[in-house]
Amino acid sequence: MNNKKIMNWKDIFFAAPGPKTAKEAIILTIKGLCMGTADVIPGVSGGTIALIMGIYEDLLLAINSIDISMLKKLLKFNIKDALSKVHLRFLFFLLLGIGIAILSLARIMNYLLHNQPVMTWSLFLGLIAASIFIVGKKVKNWRWSPTISFLTGVTAAWFIVGLIPVSTPEELWFIFLSGFIAICAMILPGLSGAFLLLILGKYEFITRTLKNPFIFNNLVVIIVFCSGCVVGLLGFSRILNYLLKKWHNLTLAFLTGLMAGSMRKIWPWKEKLEAVVISGKQYVLREQNVLPKEFNIGLLLAIGLIIIGFVVVVILERLSREK
Repeated sequence: MNNKKIMNWKDIFFAAPGPKTAKEAIILTIKGLCMGTADVIPGVSGGTIALIMGIYEDLLLAINSIDISMLKKLLKFNIKDALSKVHLRFLFFLLLGIGIAILSLARIMNYLLHNQPVMTWSLFLGLIAASIFIVGKKVKNWRWSPTISFLTGVTAAWFIVGLIPVSTPEELWFIFLSGFIAICAMILPGLSGAFLLLILGKYEFITRTLKNPFIFNNLVVIIVFCSGCVVGLLGFSRILNYLLKKWHNLTLAFLTGLMAGSMRKIWPWKEKLEAVVISGKQYVLREQNVLPKEFNIGLLLAIGLIIIGFVVVVILERLSREK
């Protein structure tokens, strides 16, 4: 569409790629809900959900539609012309779902992870296991190069998820940096932005502000954190998009490896080796994965949740592929 002919906001909203029907808009919003839910959970990546649902590359393209020329037009207050090239419809419905999930599920996820950790992680184990299988199938010709790329991804994720959460400052500059780092991980399948926030010592701090987002101090923190996310997202998405275009097979193999390596964190049965209490909250310094010690109804429920998580991902992938 010629930008000179764009006269109203409706034209702008429909000028770029995005859902064309109400049904497609609802489906994209639901996918956003799934991504937002994953992003709240340490150890699970929203990028993984985007990849298995078939919108990962669309997401990168949508992010990359926000470029320097668009920002220059905004600075000149040529708002309609600037927004006409942005994938507004796609981003609107996806971000709507992500936002709803993050604001509504932050409290629930905190509760489940603290009170039902084995059951919660069991479901996520099934989700990620299926994701590894599905994304791995997208890699063509598993030979030396893809295998090395895959093992590199496994090693990187295995090392990162083994890092110890630390206590860090709560100044705004560090909140901005935390948002910058976390968002880069959030769009990487297998590498959890929420978990990196945990490593940076800011997961509980950020989720606490999201519980009461309209208190002035919390609102300032959220704005600064989101600003870091925006800067990181606009830069890092271009790197990913370039890698997928230039070395698609090797990049997919590496992303598959990231998911496989992250299983170290997602394994439900753990034994605490060392913990410390800071400001009334317990932080685990060292833990190790163990096998279930008893065969009981709890173990059967956990196995059932693993199977449910696996099946849900397979069904979602098939639906996306058929569409």
